[in-house]
Parts: sequence; C-alpha cells; structure tokens
Amino acid sequence: MMTVAAPAMAQECIAPANPGGGWDFTCRQIGRIMTDLGLVPNMVQVTNLAGAGGGVAYTQVVSKRGSDPAVFVAASSATTTRLAQNAFAGATADQVRWVGSIGGDPGVIVVAQDSPFQDLKDLVEAIKADPGSVAFAGGSAVGGFDHLKVLMMLDKAGFEDMRAVKYVGLDGGADAITQTVGGFTQAMTGDLSEITGFIRSGDVRPIAVLSEKRVSGFEDVPTAKEQGVDIVAMNWRGIYVPKDISDEDYQAWVEKLQQVGESEQWQTVMAENGLEPYMILGDEFQTFVDANIAEIQEVSREIGLLQ
Repeated sequence: MMTVAAPAMAQECIAPANPGGGWDFTCRQIGRIMTDLGLVPNMVQVTNLAGAGGGVAYTQVVSKRGSDPAVFVAASSATTTRLAQNAFAGATADQVRWVGSIGGDPGVIVVAQDSPFQDLKDLVEAIKADPGSVAFAGGSAVGGFDHLKVLMMLDKAGFEDMRAVKYVGLDGGADAITQTVGGFTQAMTGDLSEITGFIRSGDVRPIAVLSEKRVSGFEDVPTAKEQGVDIVAMNWRGIYVPKDISDEDYQAWVEKLQQVGESEQWQTVMAENGLEPYMILGDEFQTFVDANIAEIQEVSREIGLLQ
C-alpha cells in the first residue's frame, strides 16, 4: 500500500464578525505576518463567522473544535465584556485558552469643539453636580465596552450612582461623533483609532486618553491618570485558542504571537491604524482576562445589567 505524505496542516484564524471590522483586521494582519515571518507553513486561512457579537464563533470553537491545534480566534475587549455579562448563552471564559494581546486601541473621551468642558475634571464635576446634564454617546450598545469605559472612569473618579449616568448607544463610532458634534450629547467615548480622523479635522476635541501614557501622534492629549483619574481602558487586540489542545501547542501559539508582536511589520500596522503596543502573553494574559471579567461584572451589576 502506498503512503502519501499528508500536506502540512493549514492554520486558520476565525474572525467572529463580517469582513472590515476589528476582529477581521486582527485575523488578516496576524495571519499575514505569521506567513511573512515563516512561522506557519502555509498562508493562514481567514474564516468570517459572524453572529451574536462573537458568540457564534465562540460556541462553535468550544463545541466542535475543542482540541484543534490549527485554529485561533481573534478577540478583543468586546469578547471579555460579553463573556462577563453572560451574553454568549452560558459560555464562560474558562472554556478556551487565552493566548495574548499584542496591541491596544486606547479609549478616548472627546467633546464638541465649542464645549465648555476644558478637561476631564470639568466633565466629572458637572456629572457629580447634576448627572442628568451630561449625556455620553458611544459606538456600542448599553453595557458595551464604550459604555463601561465611562462607568469605570466615573467609578475611579469617585462617582457612585452608576444608574444616573446618561449613555446613548449607537451603531459605531461615526454615529456617536455626529451626535456629539450636533450637540445632542455632551461627550463621546470610543477607541482612538475610530476617532482619529474626527480629532485631526477638528470636529471634536479630546479631553482624555485612557492609556498608561500619552499616545504618539496625540502628545497634547493628557491621560486620565495625569488628571487624577486612575483608569486605563484599552481595547486590546489578541487571540484565544481551543481549550483542549496540548500545553506544547498552546505554548507554540504564545511564541508565534510574541514573534508577530515584536516584528517590524506589526509596528508598522500599529502606527498606521492608531494602535499602541499592548503585549500581554500566556499565563499573564490569562490572569489579565480573569481580572478584566471580574471588574466588568462588578460594574455591570451596579447598573443592573447583571443580577
């Protein structure tokens, strides 16, 4: 009997959304760089598996591909937010293995160009004086990451009545900007990358970036930390893999992701797309995900999204 050499297995990245969004971007860029660096034998195949805000992909990987060493899945803060809020029909974060994050999109708070608020302190003081006087717009639904950024920021600023905070959830950052420019909302929160163009054109004025330090290209925008509010809210870009693969296979994914994160190609991708380096890998990332989920659950309970 003749034996035929099996072709090297093609790695596959599942983007839990349609082409064009953040998860699709993560898969395509990481996949391309893995191929460029020779970390995988073939081109990485990207599969778009949209539905339930990432839930369809999550459930499918858990139920059908739990031990597949060739598949990895794009993830971000939205993934952990939904898991924290039990939005994936009972799925939990311990049903997969978290590989790492290699970039982050810093959260930013902006106001209209002619807004009376000059800095974060002005905004926080106005909310403390009269919570109903300030409405935030964001590109995610109530309870989504944009909303949570506002709540976590106010929590750190010593404001306690989370249910009194007005938030208007819109379908994407551009719609939220329009509301703020038009004066329908007093402030807007989103990821820096989706708002960059509006900041550069002068449509909106950033009053705080929610990163560890000031962002290159936006050196004049102070961090929330500098303004006395100890919050970092990065929409991280990373991946997870099926739970039942071997420790060796898991470690191999961690190493591949690290090499992508350290590559010149990835530095270029970040610079072109408003991302900041945000590398957390392996066990440290697993710990980070668990802590992130616990914090989101706490805030979500305060606003009545979770029992």
